[in-house]
Amino acid sequence: MVGKVKKTGTVYLVVIDGLGVGAQEDAHAYGDENANTLVHVSEVTGCKLPNFQRMGIGNIISLSSVPAAENPLASWGKMRGISAGKDSTSGHWELAGVQMKEPFPGYPNGFPDFIIEAFCRGIGKSRVLCNRPISGTRAIEDYGGEHLKTGDPIVYTSADSVFQVACHIDVTPIETLYDWCKYARDHVMTGNHGVGRVIARPFKGSVSEFERISEKRHDFSLTPPEPNLPVYLNQQNIKTYSIGKVIDLFAEQGFTQYRRTRSNAEGISQLLSLMSARMDGFVFVNLIDTDQIYGHRQDPEGYARSLQEIDRALPAIMVKLREEDLLIITSDHGNDPADESTDHTREFVPLLVRRPKEYKGVNLGIRETFSDVAVTVTDYFGLINPFPGNSFLD
Repeated sequence: MVGKVKKTGTVYLVVIDGLGVGAQEDAHAYGDENANTLVHVSEVTGCKLPNFQRMGIGNIISLSSVPAAENPLASWGKMRGISAGKDSTSGHWELAGVQMKEPFPGYPNGFPDFIIEAFCRGIGKSRVLCNRPISGTRAIEDYGGEHLKTGDPIVYTSADSVFQVACHIDVTPIETLYDWCKYARDHVMTGNHGVGRVIARPFKGSVSEFERISEKRHDFSLTPPEPNLPVYLNQQNIKTYSIGKVIDLFAEQGFTQYRRTRSNAEGISQLLSLMSARMDGFVFVNLIDTDQIYGHRQDPEGYARSLQEIDRALPAIMVKLREEDLLIITSDHGNDPADESTDHTREFVPLLVRRPKEYKGVNLGIRETFSDVAVTVTDYFGLINPFPGNSFLD
């Protein structure tokens, strides 16, 4: 399935996690009809994003603090998610050409008894703590003390399709926690209960001072169906690189190299390092702080600071782009920090596409699926396209 493959050049796909640009037409079905992450952050904080502004982010949607550019440096548009759900897994999979017709299972009332009993049998415990939808920080605040006394794991979920297990590193060694989560992934959360991710959430500290250890978090994802973009490119001998949590969302498959990161700063540093190496191939980056630290915690000011951190890095990224390279900046879903919910939001996502050899950008309009990204990448590399959607390369 190979056409005339490009000999040189790199596609950089950068996902700013949880950056929505307005409710989709079906957002009411998710309770998100008033969501608009970027507009609300702009309105609440008045944040300036001068480099994003020059690229054309203000051309995508009217922003009170970021005006439209007369001659944007990038092509601009927005994309509609057509997969069922509004989680990171389905969002990243759709960007990679996999469209989910059915949503992953969710547990708004916690996990049923038979799931908890099966998990406990497998790990040699008689019970778990919590078992309800709750934020991760609140889970360890509320149940961490009892966990220290009993050793029982804290199991919780959210509006996303996740089975999360939190344990203190002085009570449960991290490798044991990973083994427990792998058991849940392989033997419990399967079939009709195949959640998008089983997540190990180690933490440390004393009562009232608990702290999650972000760098030791580990996601056990479902294996995505094939074809998907990383696996397909890898099969065609195109080198593929993951930065951030992308490797976990694709069940550690399809990537030549991967670099997990603890923060956006580290993710940006790893991206610039790869760009300096002048490697050809496909680089898939996730910058998570906007979602994980600020969106879920309803912190517009922090969200704005995180966007400004990325904005400050854009000149360095642009300088390192070669004429033959392609930069795509987008997102996987929304996470409005100014709405009434701590959950993800069903929104369009921004699309900024920079080709250094082009003088100025053009309006790419509203794309009908995130999968247009996968089609565009295969088009760039001169491959026969196996994915749904349309290329915006030309």
